[in-house]
Amino acid sequence: MLKFFRLLSLVEGLSLVTLLFIAMPARYQFGHDFVWPVGMAHGVLWLSFVLVSLVVSHLQRWSVLAWAGALACSVLPFGFVLLDRRLKRELQAAPAPSVG
Repeated sequence: MLKFFRLLSLVEGLSLVTLLFIAMPARYQFGHDFVWPVGMAHGVLWLSFVLVSLVVSHLQRWSVLAWAGALACSVLPFGFVLLDRRLKRELQAAPAPSVG
């Protein structure tokens, strides 16, 4: 579940960056309105991020402060990079699942 959350956080973060730095300037500088579809996709991804973050924080036994930090990273442009580093470290520290 942590791997899925890491992937979701990357996609959600890229959707925010796309919205802020591509779709909005394209609308206001060039008259191309990509804000609605990109914004809708970002909204769905962000809501998914929040729901999955609640599940992951429970499974990983994160503190409320750790969960709030992950949520804060989701609203900051390029905050997903910081969260990705943390999740990558957590994945590497996790014991390998046993087979059998």
